[in-house]
Amino acid sequence: MTSTLPAAPSIPALVRTFLEAPLVASVATTGPDGAPHQAIAWYRLDPDDRILLNSRLPRRWPADLLRDGRLSLAILDEHDAARWVGLSGLVEAVIDDVEQARDDICDLAVRYGDTDPETFAAFRSQPRISFRIRIVAIHDHLDD
Repeated sequence: MTSTLPAAPSIPALVRTFLEAPLVASVATTGPDGAPHQAIAWYRLDPDDRILLNSRLPRRWPADLLRDGRLSLAILDEHDAARWVGLSGLVEAVIDDVEQARDDICDLAVRYGDTDPETFAAFRSQPRISFRIRIVAIHDHLDD
């Protein structure tokens, strides 16, 4: 979305290990009126240090990202809410090819332990969109 993106920071090993766990992310976007909006989403840290997010359409947070590609994510340790990682990011790519976006949500379902064929059938019938997010800042609260 943005032609000149800032360089991505190096992800420390402790943060990488944390982000690779199947935790949920709180996604924060900005609405058309400037008001913040939050939603919970599955995510994946890809080997190239991009975050993959996927949503059913139409939902508010994807519409926000299509209009303004800035977002922040908060990922909490499910056993200790004092341990978390915050990420600031920019949409680097929008994957609006429906079949690819459906593949993405099915891959995320497997990551999160849902291999029920009915889940996949439901996802395969939905309008979906994926976003590849470039991390621009990391806020590490793992050892506080």
